[in-house]
Amino acid sequence: MLLIAIAWIYVVLMLAVVEATSSNGTLLGALFTLLLYGVMPLGIVGYLFFAPARRRARRALEAASIVPVAMAPDDGRHAAGDTVAPVRKEP
Repeated sequence: MLLIAIAWIYVVLMLAVVEATSSNGTLLGALFTLLLYGVMPLGIVGYLFFAPARRRARRALEAASIVPVAMAPDDGRHAAGDTVAPVRKEP
């Protein structure tokens, strides 16, 4: 998969170079060629290709019952900001 992605980026880069250096081409056209033919499709394909790996990692984390550092409630070492002040009843 990685080899195909590298080859596709190379082809799209060559398309963008031809677009930029052509007598009728522009740099803006080359940028859109690079984005619309290269970055966007490879981003979608990469997201779909690596979805099973992300799912496996999430299930392994849940199975190990390990709380990630970013999700640990007391890891910030500061008081919670959404506490409710205690209410006293007057006698």
